[in-house]
Amino acid sequence: MLSSVMAHDTASAGTADRLQVLAAAFLFSTGGAAIKACTLTSWQIAASRAGIAAVALLIMLPAARRGWSLRLLPVAAAFAATTLLFVLCNKLTTAASTIFLQAAAPLYIVLLGPLLLRERIRRRDLVYMAALATGMVLFFVGEQPAADTAPHPVLGNTLAAGAGLCWGLTIIGLRWLGRHAATGEDPSAAAVVSGNLLACLIALPFALPVVSSRPADWLLVSFLGVFQIAVAYVFLTRGVRRVGALEASLLLLLEPMLNPLWALLVHGERPGPWAAVGGAIIILATAVNTLAKRWGEA
Repeated sequence: MLSSVMAHDTASAGTADRLQVLAAAFLFSTGGAAIKACTLTSWQIAASRAGIAAVALLIMLPAARRGWSLRLLPVAAAFAATTLLFVLCNKLTTAASTIFLQAAAPLYIVLLGPLLLRERIRRRDLVYMAALATGMVLFFVGEQPAADTAPHPVLGNTLAAGAGLCWGLTIIGLRWLGRHAATGEDPSAAAVVSGNLLACLIALPFALPVVSSRPADWLLVSFLGVFQIAVAYVFLTRGVRRVGALEASLLLLLEPMLNPLWALLVHGERPGPWAAVGGAIIILATAVNTLAKRWGEA
């Protein structure tokens, strides 16, 4: 999803670049199933995942060690809230509901863009907003029975909508940082690292003490921090250097499509029919809006 901030159009993208973007989407998509498989509490997973990711990014990505300033703080706070809510939601509701409601972040970007970025709302944006809002409403329609992997679906869906808002604010913040960055400087990596560090610090008091755990739990949180966040982010930053914004955005739609599939295969988790329709509307609307932007610029 960071492609909306980082990607730029070029004509030299090759197969390896596209595969790196797809690899990033693939790794991002494993989050829901891995979080549900871990027996640690939500706060323990969130703290460990974020802390490990921050260290891994600092090691793997030189850009993450540059551009630190107080200007990063509001963006880091929005990112921290997003990653914390993502873990909490996955423990409460289905992986499908979590990722699809977070994928509705463009609704908040369009609504808040005029206020925070001075970006005007176009007629096409109104149609897109209506489609996203319709898809979101469907997650709260009808009975949502509890399940082993989704014990509190209504609360989880509500928090997932909040995660979408926080992710939208993160994207707005990254755009704002990019506008104020020096030529050739990319502060997004430092913002992501600082956001993970902040998330770890916020979650840590609620995570301790760790009363019981399995070796498999620590393998899972290590996978989440190193691969689902850090390696995925490295793949994304490398891939979008030559893959255009339009193509990267479409390739990254693989994440919300695969996320519920892993939850189904690993945990037998099935989203309700209304949630499935709502998710399909959000994904389809995003794809159509992305293509429409390119057609409008052509």
